[in-house]
Amino acid sequence: MKLSTRSRYGARMLVDIAVHGDNGPVTVSDISRRLDLPVKYLEKLVRLLKKGDYIQSKRGPRGGHMLAKAPEDITMGEIVRQLEGDFCLVDCANHGQEPCPNMESCPTRMLWARATDAMLRELDGITLRELVDNHMAKA
Repeated sequence: MKLSTRSRYGARMLVDIAVHGDNGPVTVSDISRRLDLPVKYLEKLVRLLKKGDYIQSKRGPRGGHMLAKAPEDITMGEIVRQLEGDFCLVDCANHGQEPCPNMESCPTRMLWARATDAMLRELDGITLRELVDNHMAKA
């Protein structure tokens, strides 16, 4: 089981914006260069993060992207939910999916629902500030 590149790259991009955004908006091309990630993919993530009010954008020659909230007010659980949509480890435990014909009698459905809840609870306890501080301590 893996989170998609949306969550993994989105988290890295947010850390980059938090670290490099003190001097003004950060461009996608600079993020791409530093993280060695494709510009087109980062632009897609920017749109999703703007939709969730995690990023603001500024147009023009000194334009780019900046955090819309303080890093301590952004949890990684929020980011995973924003980027992954209705995240669940297995489809049958996701209330937003088509119900499985075996849902009522499935002996393991509760396991997957609880495991998903536990993972998201853990991610909710980790802020962007913690990731930034950890990154800066290693730099």
